[in-house]
Amino acid sequence: MKRLTDWAGYAGLLGLVAAILLPWVRPQWSDVRWALVLAGLALVVLSVVGRVGGLRTVLAGRSARYGLNTAVMILLLLGIIGLVEAVSYRHNARLDLTSNKRHSLSPQTIQLLGRLKTDVNAVAFFRSDQPGKRLAEDLLKQYARHAGARFTWKVVDPDREPGLARQYAVESYGTIVLETKIRSEKVLDAEEEKLTNGLVKVTREGKRIVYVLQGHGEHELTNTERPGFSEAKSAMERANYEVKPLVLAREAKVPDDAALVIVAGPRTDPFPPELTALDAYVGRGGKLLVMVDPPFPDRVQTDGLTRYLTKYGVELGENLVVETNPIGQLFGINEPLVPVILQYEPHPITRDMGGVATLFPLTRSVAGARTPPQGVTVQPLVRTSPQSWGETDREALRRGQAQLGPGDLKGPVPIAAVVTRDKARIVVFGTSNVAANQFLNVQGNRDFFLNTVSWLAEEEDQIAIRPKDTKQTPIFMNASEARVAFLLPVLILPGLVLVGGIATLVRRRAAK
Repeated sequence: MKRLTDWAGYAGLLGLVAAILLPWVRPQWSDVRWALVLAGLALVVLSVVGRVGGLRTVLAGRSARYGLNTAVMILLLLGIIGLVEAVSYRHNARLDLTSNKRHSLSPQTIQLLGRLKTDVNAVAFFRSDQPGKRLAEDLLKQYARHAGARFTWKVVDPDREPGLARQYAVESYGTIVLETKIRSEKVLDAEEEKLTNGLVKVTREGKRIVYVLQGHGEHELTNTERPGFSEAKSAMERANYEVKPLVLAREAKVPDDAALVIVAGPRTDPFPPELTALDAYVGRGGKLLVMVDPPFPDRVQTDGLTRYLTKYGVELGENLVVETNPIGQLFGINEPLVPVILQYEPHPITRDMGGVATLFPLTRSVAGARTPPQGVTVQPLVRTSPQSWGETDREALRRGQAQLGPGDLKGPVPIAAVVTRDKARIVVFGTSNVAANQFLNVQGNRDFFLNTVSWLAEEEDQIAIRPKDTKQTPIFMNASEARVAFLLPVLILPGLVLVGGIATLVRRRAAK
């Protein structure tokens, strides 16, 4: 009987150990886990009951009482830990101390999740041993925490559930499928920017179409070089906009499905019929983003476009803004023709831009008329620092000897403005470089540009600071520093512990 009781105890302990290891070995056998727990506990209790007679004799001893007290303290400690874990599961907080907040969701993602109006389910296809699985789980947990019951998720091993992988047409590991009742979207990498963009696509009704004017030396949508506009096109497409070129000289009118039209730094004036077509578009409540570069140092001939904007209360300066505030040096900018903006005028576009720097390279002034046309409202959007001015002397600029003169516009200089008239909206920048490939992804330029697009397209819920690319911060050490980094944890600290232990042992033996 005693041997049978012993074997029952051993089997119960083995069952409990198997229940603990089961989620890592066979996660799909969750129901079997609880059966093992119940069976293991029953066998252990049976073994203990069978030994009750012998236990009474053992428990009468002094050491048994000490052992029982220790066991009770351990159980109390485990109970406290369990209680803390249960409370923290419902009431938890995260503190991200990384330089670029790589483990925290961006304001745009949090805003989007908090405003979800439809249920979204995420299915992540990862192997059990895949390196990126834990990062994906952590990201999805954060999404669910901010969205509440609107966002559900699960991780599936496609090797163990190939039928589900075929159902979602998943062809590669690491794919996350976002689905609502009416549509689905595949995200091929577990990155916040891609996951949030996918979330926008499955929760938005259709795509807004953005037309970019072409034919006057504007930035080309397909150009991937520094002056190109391909990065801006990709950024808008990731935000669920469809971007198309617009040749007004051929089309004669702005298409009716245009959410907005972008005039991206023309080097020559549009023809009068093209300006008339833009006028007609604005007249029916259209939206325009006009980026007009200064007339120098490059030879930009846009006098006609400058006169066109005056009918909407916008005055473009015949100048080039010079910035002498040293704040740009903190961002590695030593060029006085690249103003760094840290303060913005109150507006939905700049609502979340506080503390975020933007660069406006080679910009002219953009001011509102003292007496705007009737029914037109003009509001400055961005101003430079008081240490800047709008330089009008081309020769002084060429010689690098520009100074504030009597005919120059003294800072703060407005370099972007917003115009509203009835339902029409117009935003004017004094430079197109802010959205060019060379500068779009520098500091807050991308957020500022996309916020402008979202406001013009009347999608103000998309105005926010967007996810940033994960930035690696490797530590570079010379040979001596690497040697110290190796010796300290591997030899010195373990050696000190060993010496301390030997000294304690010798002292105790000497005391006896």
